[in-house]
Amino acid sequence: MLLIVMHHYVVNSGLLDEMTLQPSSAKSLYLYILGAWGKTGINCFVMITGYYMCKSHITMRKFLKLLLWIMFYNIVITAIFMTCGYQPYSLMHTTKELLPITNIDTGFGSCYLMFFLLIPFLNVLIHNMSQRQHLTLVALLLFIYSVLGVIPKIQVTMNYVSWFCVLYLIASYIRLYPFPHKENVRLWGWSTLALIAVSILSVVSIAEGAGYLGKGAGKIYYFMTDSNKPFPVMIGITSFLFFKEVKMPQSKLINTVAASTFGVLLIHANSDTMRHWLWRTVCDNAGMYSSNLIYLHAILVPITVFAACIVIDHIRIKNIEAPAINFFLLYAEKLKMAILKIENKIIIR
Repeated sequence: MLLIVMHHYVVNSGLLDEMTLQPSSAKSLYLYILGAWGKTGINCFVMITGYYMCKSHITMRKFLKLLLWIMFYNIVITAIFMTCGYQPYSLMHTTKELLPITNIDTGFGSCYLMFFLLIPFLNVLIHNMSQRQHLTLVALLLFIYSVLGVIPKIQVTMNYVSWFCVLYLIASYIRLYPFPHKENVRLWGWSTLALIAVSILSVVSIAEGAGYLGKGAGKIYYFMTDSNKPFPVMIGITSFLFFKEVKMPQSKLINTVAASTFGVLLIHANSDTMRHWLWRTVCDNAGMYSSNLIYLHAILVPITVFAACIVIDHIRIKNIEAPAINFFLLYAEKLKMAILKIENKIIIR
């Protein structure tokens, strides 16, 4: 999630406009590399869901938790911006901001919510096909989305709902089946480092070429520009396999932070208004580009945003989440009982 925040620091702040003017400068290369890992972070985040949920099942409590999580920040953040006058009131715009589903394309929250509802059906699929069928399906989907997706002149259109299903199939295969070197922590660790190095090389090479040719920097993230591109996929898989095998003791701090990482995304990337306010008005990333302090700024600001969002979401969990879920579950149960009584009366009659 910290990698995602760093990615947004670069791509949502107006910094790219400044970097495009001199893509091969040391300052631009530093920022390009720092912001290159957001899609890798998304892949890792969803694979964690797939790894655990392929042997579990969604419940009303789990779905309500996710739905209310998304709606809470939509309502609160929109209300704050409107109250402060930073966001003008518009019935259509406000309604869109408050809805939990606004964009079945690359909007992470909306797509993750819809993907979550597909998990029971994905589990039926993965538990009723052989290991060979599972592996063949994963290979076919990666060929369609990742191999074809990087070939020039071939247009591969996807949305996050379908891509999250692909990641779910990958993570569930890792969980369910043995394969060569599955538990070789050294192999996956060195593989991850090697892929990171090659990814950095691709970014630097394209940036240097863009600077030399004077053509701007539109394609610098060509191999990493979306979650289905080769490097985010490969690094996501190898780093997942590496950390899966790292032996770590239970940590209350890690578990506390982990419980709020999705909240970090829901807060700092809540809307275009939030992105503009955070990165352009408060942090003034683009304005810092001309200063040598940008090197430190690009590290400290994402860490500060991440930490602040963790604190905010932890407060929400402690004071709002549990009572709200219990309230909705209580009335859902009462509604269920009322429907059963009506059905019984109809049957008796």
